[in-house]
Amino acid sequence: MVPAPDPTTTAIPKAYVSLAAGISADRDTALSIFRHIRATIAPYKRVRRLEFRDLPKTISGKIRRVELRQAESERAKDGERTSAEFREEEFPELAG
Repeated sequence: MVPAPDPTTTAIPKAYVSLAAGISADRDTALSIFRHIRATIAPYKRVRRLEFRDLPKTISGKIRRVELRQAESERAKDGERTSAEFREEEFPELAG
């Protein structure tokens, strides 16, 4: 999880998810992850954005969060968004 820049607040928690083989990176998968997050995590700790991608790792197998933060800040500067990114506010099913 890394912070994603946000115009309203300083940053929003964003999770990068590497899916198992055979699982598709689609809206239904994102919805099920957001539902699980809402059921298990306190509102102030919740992930607000998800992105499906292969995670960059070091030689020893640790996730290189520095690369993820840099990529996120560059995308925020350019105003870009990847096709594999999902935002919690895009799911009206979660309201209520």
